[in-house]
Amino acid sequence: MEVIRRNTDYGLRMVTALAKCFEDGKLMSASQLVREGNISYEVGRKLLQRLREAKLVKSVKGSKGGFVLNRNPSEIPLMEIINVLQGNICLNECLADGKGCEFEPKCGTNTALAFVQQQLNDYLQSVTLQRVLELEALKRKKRA
Repeated sequence: MEVIRRNTDYGLRMVTALAKCFEDGKLMSASQLVREGNISYEVGRKLLQRLREAKLVKSVKGSKGGFVLNRNPSEIPLMEIINVLQGNICLNECLADGKGCEFEPKCGTNTALAFVQQQLNDYLQSVTLQRVLELEALKRKKRA
């Protein structure tokens, strides 16, 4: 079971690459983003379109054009990106619509999973792209 789908992972890689360039105001082309993320051009283009439609990124046309984040990385939680690319993450079907199932009134598993689901949602809402960049920097530092 995938909690984060493959295309969502690709999209997260692309917005993380854009976050690295945010302070400099540098634009990245779709070609650069897909090459860095090891993503097919067609898939990358579709993901960028969804991100643009959701106003997470903006595109600039022209020979020096490309993509840039629409907001500061510290203002973009992972949960927002995930919701744009795949919709809500749901650990179990019984949690999907909030109504549960026929067993929900007496089901301890539902209660336990609902707790885990809430923790996951809260965590993904609290982690911003800026935090992802900080975690990447820590990883690089530990390897050095």
